[in-house]
Amino acid sequence: MKTITVLFSVLCLTLSLSQTNIIRGPIGNPSVGVLDGVYPQEHIPTKKVIHQEYVREADVMWSKRVWRVIDLRQKFNHPLYYPLDEIDVGNGIWFRNNNAWSLWTIIRYYIMSGDLTLYSPYHPIAFNHWDGDGFKYPITSDQPNGNFYNDSIFRLKLVEYLTMLGPETDIALTGVDGEDSVIVVNGERITQYVPRDTFYFESKDIIAYKLKEDWFFDKERSVMDCRIIGIAPMRYKRDRNTDAITGIREMFWLYFPECRYVFQNFYVSNRHNDAQRMSFDDLFWKRMFHSYISKESNLYDRKIDSYSAGINALLESEKIREEIFTFEHDLWSY
Repeated sequence: MKTITVLFSVLCLTLSLSQTNIIRGPIGNPSVGVLDGVYPQEHIPTKKVIHQEYVREADVMWSKRVWRVIDLRQKFNHPLYYPLDEIDVGNGIWFRNNNAWSLWTIIRYYIMSGDLTLYSPYHPIAFNHWDGDGFKYPITSDQPNGNFYNDSIFRLKLVEYLTMLGPETDIALTGVDGEDSVIVVNGERITQYVPRDTFYFESKDIIAYKLKEDWFFDKERSVMDCRIIGIAPMRYKRDRNTDAITGIREMFWLYFPECRYVFQNFYVSNRHNDAQRMSFDDLFWKRMFHSYISKESNLYDRKIDSYSAGINALLESEKIREEIFTFEHDLWSY
């Protein structure tokens, strides 16, 4: 019995050390022997995903699919927007905050490192057919452990989604590992440059996030539940010649259950208490954001803005939200 106890203690210590060493988060850790604070902040960097309850199809007696938009211009949603990142065009360096990252910085970092799969928002041939929220068109690398920097074909594919035509540049963007994008061809080291007339989108360019989610009533647990299926960053659509805003467009889609394994290890800034921080996964789990519904599943597969505008569109969004709330409320009326 004593031997089993000792082995169990050694196993726990080994797991603890391995979790401490594998810290996924902002770069810029202090020097060895320096503690940047009163205590080591270990909870979020080593946090594991909280698995959601398994749901059987037979237990779902009612469901509704909705698409909603989180407007980052609202003050309540600023924890998703800040802190901003910046790319120094002259030196080709990607500056990121050392203590916290915005949601866009996290998404772009892990797309380029190959940990998140990007799904095109439109058909790869029929560009006017926008059905990417069905996760039909993944942009992946064919190379083992391929990422933005060691797969030139994958890098070329991502240029369409992470960049925009702009002033001519002749720089090499600093890689996720702190090194420039360098490949070896016939024993010769060659630096890979960003296409000359493109620039990378920064956090300030992302104005909203679109969520695809399912609301359902689970009779086995007797609860109304919600599961986020996908998330898509959105930006202004601009005219290249006049730089005038011509609309808003989805950049790409991400499968949210996959994103949770990344979002869980990044802090969300707390305006009032630095000791009580949560992860981005916690933020979405607790639904601590303001949003409005832009579409619900319907016979005509149309968005709200296709038949309403302005205040009428917001009232229609509120009507859909009220219907979901009323359905749950009526189940418990006596």
